[in-house]
Amino acid sequence: MTPWTLTDIDRALHASWAADTCSPDDLARSGWHPGNPSWGHCDITALVVNDIFGGDLMLGDVHCDGEHFGYHWWNRLPSGVELDLTLEQFQHGQVVTAPRVIQRPPGPLPRRWAEYELLRSRVTAHLGSLPPPAGGTSLGAPPATSS
Repeated sequence: MTPWTLTDIDRALHASWAADTCSPDDLARSGWHPGNPSWGHCDITALVVNDIFGGDLMLGDVHCDGEHFGYHWWNRLPSGVELDLTLEQFQHGQVVTAPRVIQRPPGPLPRRWAEYELLRSRVTAHLGSLPPPAGGTSLGAPPATSS
């Protein structure tokens, strides 16, 4: 395995983000465009970064002009360093507040599973093999459904 730099990982993510991996909520809010490629990708990007480095998933509330706008995900590495590779998506005065640690759901994600798998496969195409997904997630497994 060839060692990666953080720049390698960041470039692979930038090259992998697209409209088909953007959050449907963010697509509806303002669409996706290559000028702001990380828009709508914080959740699944944080999961891919968690696959690579481990650590904690962080979640914060996003506010804009005093109104609650949504949520933002990033990573806290095992060293305690917080790493946010999608913070640049906020270009219109949005502010992230109330950070908290979130447990990664075990197994397939109940939401955005297909987008996570697609993003992870694109990053893998750029970097080579990634560590297995954290939290016991098995790639290729369908998301859990309720009866």
